[in-house]
Amino acid sequence: MNAALDAWLPKSIILLRNYDRHKFVSDLIAGVTVGLVALPLAMAFAIASKLSPQAGIYCAIVTGFLVSALGGSKTQIAGPTGAFVVVVAGIVDKFGVEGLFICTMMAGVLLLLLGVTGMGTAVKYFPRPVVVGFTNGIAILIASTQIRDFFGIHLDQVPGDFFHRMAALARAFPTFNWRATLLATLSLTVMILCLKFARKIPGAIVVCFGATAAVALFHIPVETIGSRFGGIPKGLPHIVVPSLHYDTMRLLFSAAFTVAILGAIESLMSAVVSDKMSGDKHNPNVELMAQGVANIFSPLFGGLPATGAIARTATNVRSGAKTPVAGMIHALTLLAVILFAAPLVKSVPLSALAAILMMVAYNMGDWEEIPEILKLSAADIAVWLLTLTLTVVTDLTFAVEVGMVLAALTFIRKVSRTTTVSRVTRDYVEDSRVHILQGKDIPSYAAVFRIHGPFLFGTTDKFGEILHSMKDLPPIVILRLRNMTAIDATGLGAIRELADEVHNTGRTLLLCGAREQPAQLMQQAEFERHVGRENIVPNISEAIARANTLYNSQYAQCETLSR
Repeated sequence: MNAALDAWLPKSIILLRNYDRHKFVSDLIAGVTVGLVALPLAMAFAIASKLSPQAGIYCAIVTGFLVSALGGSKTQIAGPTGAFVVVVAGIVDKFGVEGLFICTMMAGVLLLLLGVTGMGTAVKYFPRPVVVGFTNGIAILIASTQIRDFFGIHLDQVPGDFFHRMAALARAFPTFNWRATLLATLSLTVMILCLKFARKIPGAIVVCFGATAAVALFHIPVETIGSRFGGIPKGLPHIVVPSLHYDTMRLLFSAAFTVAILGAIESLMSAVVSDKMSGDKHNPNVELMAQGVANIFSPLFGGLPATGAIARTATNVRSGAKTPVAGMIHALTLLAVILFAAPLVKSVPLSALAAILMMVAYNMGDWEEIPEILKLSAADIAVWLLTLTLTVVTDLTFAVEVGMVLAALTFIRKVSRTTTVSRVTRDYVEDSRVHILQGKDIPSYAAVFRIHGPFLFGTTDKFGEILHSMKDLPPIVILRLRNMTAIDATGLGAIRELADEVHNTGRTLLLCGAREQPAQLMQQAEFERHVGRENIVPNISEAIARANTLYNSQYAQCETLSR
């Protein structure tokens, strides 16, 4: 009964059963740290979305508190993110700010329905090339929207579409402000140095406070939040319910669906990052329900759409967060800034915020995935390239819709190729003998897992059994691929992550029996880099022999010494 109830309870309630003073101190330090990190990011995302900076802060306060209080992740931090910048700016251009608020509430309802109906895992049905194409394209678009403020270019109106924007920026480039450019360049340099040499120091905080202090003390003539927006109003806004009209909602449904899908993907990806760093397992349905509630309430306070923020979540874990209380404290920290330090925010230079967003665009771009995708099949490369191109040159809503169609077509194509009709011959029977498990003596120092059927996007969470029992497994793990009829980029990525996890625990992963299509794709992707060429063998018989060699040469001596 308790297990069934826990499946629908927020993590905050479950973890507060054993809460103590030491956990609170850790949560307090992490929450204040993440709150300070979130401040410049929230303002930057709002400005990039063509809204006032306070809209981003209001969103971070409301959604950050609600998602932490009601969500299914232990250390997830929610708020405005780069994934929404492009689509939010497009909605504001077409339907105005009130249209955005209606759209956000509609997306919240969709997210809530996804969670309530148990569809929290449905977003996994996006193949990896499509997701990478989205993130690459969004990163490029975010960076392009920050060029004006990064260089201090005088341009009253920045065009909405990519090519016209770049042409307008090129024409206006001679008007750049060298002081703003220098400040932005120094800000970017500081963040890169922090990332490389002092990862525990949040570069965004250093840049925000340092650049603001420099502008205020030395009166550097650059554009600031105060000069463009008149500063940040003190206190929270009054609750305002948008006027909901059927005609407007009908026009906004496609955009709301895009916001909901992007929010679901981003939040669950962020929750996975949280799980890996904190050793926990999130509840996807409860998380999406919390995201839905948060997005329904955010517009009532003048806030943006929100989702899980990967960078802030990682900062939260690194800062020592133990429970969702840290996320609630992060929201209260931002509330304290609004209530007591709002006048100080007016001196924040826009060039520094542009540098922060440039860094965000680079970090969210999944650039390291591009070389991996280029080693895959021509179909996977075409899907990635088309999704990337459509995201940049058209509106994101259209790119998401095409991406879903591509996902369906890719799935049908992959599955159809797994069907074969062939005659059973004597050679076939003889060749199969080395693959069968019957009669094989599996040693105690090895565990064998098998994949049965196509291992494509939408099925890659099946490794949960291996990951959850990792600490109890013997030193050698054998993954039998004989009955895996097909694999795609997402499945390959899942095996790669499994290999990394196995190796991180000091164990060895062996792969055996891959059929023609999986073997060919693994060879194209140079998969032996992750497990070693000698650990990919043709059949289970050779896998057991390899396990015996490994155990005698590496593990047996270690076990003897440990005794």
